[in-house]
Amino acid sequence: MSRTNPQFPARSSETAHVIDAARARRIRTLAQLLDNSIQIPGTSWRFGFDAIVGLIPVVGDLIGGVLSGYIILEAARAEVSTLTLARMLANVGIDTLVGSVPALGDLFDAAWKANIKNVALLERHLAVTAAPAREARHVIGATALAVIVLVLIVGAGLVLGIFAARLLWGLKTG
Repeated sequence: MSRTNPQFPARSSETAHVIDAARARRIRTLAQLLDNSIQIPGTSWRFGFDAIVGLIPVVGDLIGGVLSGYIILEAARAEVSTLTLARMLANVGIDTLVGSVPALGDLFDAAWKANIKNVALLERHLAVTAAPAREARHVIGATALAVIVLVLIVGAGLVLGIFAARLLWGLKTG
């Protein structure tokens, strides 16, 4: 039985490794879909669903931010360090905020590839993790903090997108 929760047995390191490998495959697939799933014919340049959905004004970047947030939540469940979570949130924050600017943001979305960067950070963590597991409350706290920051980032992107759209509308009609 686990010390922190007597209802569930503690995970063995072998079980944890299998779970972490499955988690890594799942988020690697999602990151590939979001950032690199479509190749421009005749070039080596690739983009993904995040850049396409980002074309939808305001809501598109919100959808991309939520999907990117899933990768961060999985990283929090894998107990990555707070610094790594902060770097991952910064990647998504930059992607969401700059991506919400009409036209230029969509090009930036296609080039920045925040999800691929975040998967690389998580895989680096999983490759070197041999430290003892932290208490469950630390994982819950890190997950809650990640969700709060992600909501703030997506909200700021939404506000920036609305502001940019209103500014462009004013220039067009004024």
